[in-house]
Amino acid sequence: MPARTLRRGRIQSITAGAAGLLLVGAAAAPAHAESVREQQWHLSAMKAEQMWQTSKGKGVTVAVVDTGVDSDNPDLRGKVLEGKDFAPASRAGDEHTDYDGHGTAMAGLIAGSGEYGGGKGAFGLAPGASVLPVRMPDIEDVSPFEVPSYFSKGIRYAADSGARIINVSMGGGMDSSELTEAVRYALDKGALVFAGTGNDAEKKQGVGYPAATPGVVGVAAVGKNLRRTSWSQQGPHVDIAAPGDAIYALCRGGKGLCESHGTSDATALASASAALIWSKHPDWTNNQVLRVMLNTIGAPTDGAKRNDSIGYGIVRPRVALQNPGDPGPPDEYPLPDLKQSSSSSSSPSPAPSRSAAATPDDEGSPAAAPETADSGGAGAGATTWIVTGVGAAALIGGAVAALAVRKRRAAGNAHLTGRQ
Repeated sequence: MPARTLRRGRIQSITAGAAGLLLVGAAAAPAHAESVREQQWHLSAMKAEQMWQTSKGKGVTVAVVDTGVDSDNPDLRGKVLEGKDFAPASRAGDEHTDYDGHGTAMAGLIAGSGEYGGGKGAFGLAPGASVLPVRMPDIEDVSPFEVPSYFSKGIRYAADSGARIINVSMGGGMDSSELTEAVRYALDKGALVFAGTGNDAEKKQGVGYPAATPGVVGVAAVGKNLRRTSWSQQGPHVDIAAPGDAIYALCRGGKGLCESHGTSDATALASASAALIWSKHPDWTNNQVLRVMLNTIGAPTDGAKRNDSIGYGIVRPRVALQNPGDPGPPDEYPLPDLKQSSSSSSSPSPAPSRSAAATPDDEGSPAAAPETADSGGAGAGATTWIVTGVGAAALIGGAVAALAVRKRRAAGNAHLTGRQ
């Protein structure tokens, strides 16, 4: 991707009375207040109301490393903590001032209360969680070579501030030892780091950072049909997937809902999933929370243990809350790339094992119990983003054997910070 290219999904404003055009060019449909929850298809698919009877993410702080978070947004009032502003003085305000709207949207997907419009707003997947805003510079503010340093500072600050989950719905820059060390620092402090893998698959393939940094959980996006979207980046840096298309979230300035798509959104939902699990099991370590997410994931249906489209599969927090299985050792990171990055050994590292909870249930709901997952390519229907039905296919289960997937490093692949 050329320099100065912003990587983010399209965002369309949805005012109180009307919806913007759908991404495939369909006619606009009314967005009446009573249908807001219907528009948030991912909440129904993931059976949010059922999960909220068990956990809402209370007691868990999620750092949003992004463009700032508007703490006055009705859906986020009382949820946004004091954070840190790493943007230059030329950017007005502080970490509670969102110069783009992207960070506020991500915070809303994670912890939105639905209070907008007198209780008719957008709910986050983990509405009980708290948000730690960590504001990053815009692409016009820094050089490509400075980007890893800013990510590193933001990740370290979040870890030092007690965030258990660090959400980075941004990407750019290049590989760097400073960034790798910052991620290790966060893991050692007991946090998990999630980052979007990128939205450029229709233009080119390749890995991006910080998603490809060892120890970061790289998140790809799937649509309503539970296949990788055509634009969601593929590669060895993809670890998991989550819903990321036709997602309705907060607009900047508290002006209603916006429709967007991107691995940004998928990352926020993966982070929220971790918050739900951690809230129910506060004594678990970061390694155990991630292992349970992997143990209960919806596997690829191509028979592979993992593929470059959706990684190990689509997150299923509902299953993780109901039947988490064995969380495993508290001090062993469950993905192989971290160990590989610090060892010259060619021995494979342990990969997650699928529990019985990863078998299909008979409800056939997307993301909650995926019955169709990407087999490796965009495939038929992968760009049909407004499907109303979910294709049924047998979920491939079983144990995941050891798999050595090294996240490739792209030295010199300098891109400016953008939204994933």
